[in-house]
Amino acid sequence: MTQITDTRSLLYRSGLLTPEDARRLTRDALKSCDDGELYLQFIASESFGFDDGRLKMADYSRDAGFGLRGVSGEMTGFAHANEISAAAIARAGETLKLLDPAKGQPAPPPRNNNRHLYTDASPLDAIPFETKVRLLETIDAAARARDPRVAQVTASLAASWNVVEIVRPDGFLATDVRPLVRLNVSIVAEQGGRRETGSYGFGGRYLYDALFAEEGWTRAVDEAVRQAMVNLESVEAPAGEMRVLLGPGWPGVLLHEAVGHGLEGDFNRKGTSAFSGRIGERVAAPGVTVVDDGSIMDRRGSLSIDDEGTPTGETVLIEDGILKGYMQDRLNARLMGVEPTGNGRRESYEHAPMPRMTNTFMRGGEDDPAELLSRIDKGIFAKSFGGGQVDIVSGKFVFSCTEAYLVENGRLGAPIKGATLIGDGPSVLTRVSGIGNDLALDEGVGTCGKGGQSVPAGVGQPTLLVEGLTVGGTA
Repeated sequence: MTQITDTRSLLYRSGLLTPEDARRLTRDALKSCDDGELYLQFIASESFGFDDGRLKMADYSRDAGFGLRGVSGEMTGFAHANEISAAAIARAGETLKLLDPAKGQPAPPPRNNNRHLYTDASPLDAIPFETKVRLLETIDAAARARDPRVAQVTASLAASWNVVEIVRPDGFLATDVRPLVRLNVSIVAEQGGRRETGSYGFGGRYLYDALFAEEGWTRAVDEAVRQAMVNLESVEAPAGEMRVLLGPGWPGVLLHEAVGHGLEGDFNRKGTSAFSGRIGERVAAPGVTVVDDGSIMDRRGSLSIDDEGTPTGETVLIEDGILKGYMQDRLNARLMGVEPTGNGRRESYEHAPMPRMTNTFMRGGEDDPAELLSRIDKGIFAKSFGGGQVDIVSGKFVFSCTEAYLVENGRLGAPIKGATLIGDGPSVLTRVSGIGNDLALDEGVGTCGKGGQSVPAGVGQPTLLVEGLTVGGTA
C-alpha cells in the first residue's frame, strides 16, 4: 500500500484538510442519509496538437477538488468545489441538510479490494516536452513520406493522471491512481481533386512508453494512410435492407450505443429502456453473450474501483441470448434490490455518479470470419465506424461507416463511401446469424457521453453477421 500512501499527499497538499478532517466532516454531513460519500480528486492533464507541419496547441493543467454527495431515498444532494479544505467541505455539508432524513438503515459500504491496477508514476513527467513535440514531428514526416497523395497530417497526443479518494461516513476509505494516454493520427489524401480522410488512434490506462515505441506510432501512421487511400477509391454506397458483416473490435461501438446504454440501471429502474422488466427473457439470438468488465488491465474503460468505491469486475448482461442483468451504481442497485456492479462513474469531482459502462463487448463465437463472408451473396462489410445517434428509450440508431466494402458472391468488392447503418439495438441482437471466433477489443480511443458527462470507455466484439440491417446510401 506504499504507493497509495505516497499519492494521497497530493489530495491533502494544501494543508487545509487532513485525512482525519475528511472522515469527521463526511460522517457529520451524511449522518441523516441512506448513502453518500466525499470524493476527493487531483487531476494533471496535458495535450498536444500538431497540424499542417507545425505545433498548433500545447496545453497543461492541474486541478483538484471535491464532490460531496448525500442520498436519501430517491433524492440526491450534491455540492462540489475546486478547493480542498475543511471549510469548503463544511459549507457543502449545509446543502445536504435540505434532504429528507433517511428512514431506514444506512447502505452498507462497498466490499474491500486492495487490488490496484495502475502505477503511481505520473505519465506526464516521464518524458520531456521536447520529446513529445519531436514525436509528433516524426509522425507528420513519416505520414507524408508514405504516399505522395497525403495532403494533410494531423497528430495529437493526450495524457491525464488522476488520484481519487473516496471517504464514507461508515469509515470506508478507498484510494485509486488512474493514468490515461492516447495518440491519434488523421490523414487527408488528395487525388485528381478528390479528398478523403483516414484516421487511427490507440491508447489506454498505462504510461507514455507504448505510444513512443516505434512499432506503436508507425502502426498508427500506416493504418491512417491506408484508410485514406482506400477511401480515395471508394464508390457510392448502396441503399436498402441487406446482410451486413461487422468487423471485430471498434465496430463494437454500435453495441455500446444501441444496446449498452439500454442495459444501465437507471433507465431500467425508471422503465424507460427497451430492456426494462425483461430479466430472464430472450433478447438476442442464441450464442450472443454481452459483458461489461472494468477490471481488464490497461484498457481505456478499466478502473480498480468505480467512483463510489465499489470494485470493478465482470458483469454478464446477456448470456446466450438471455437477459441476465443490468449495470448498477449504488443508488439504483439499492432501489432495485440488487448488488452494485462497480459501474458508478463520474466525469470528475464536479459531477455526481451514475450507472455507466466500462469495457462493454460481445464474447466470441465459433465461426470462421472468412466463412461468414462467404455466406453473403449481396451486402456490405463494415470495418470501421464514425459518429452515430441513438435513442435510449427505443434503441433506434444511425451510424456512419468510415471504412466499408461491397460484398458480392462471398467476396469483398470495392470500398464504399457514405454508408450508414440504421436499426434498433434489441432488433439487431435477434438478427445475429454468425459470431466469429476473433473477438477483439478496441484500440483505446472511446469516450462515452451521458447526462452531460463524458468518461473513457472500451468496446469490442468479434466479426458479426447480421441479417436484414438497413443500409443508408446514395447509390
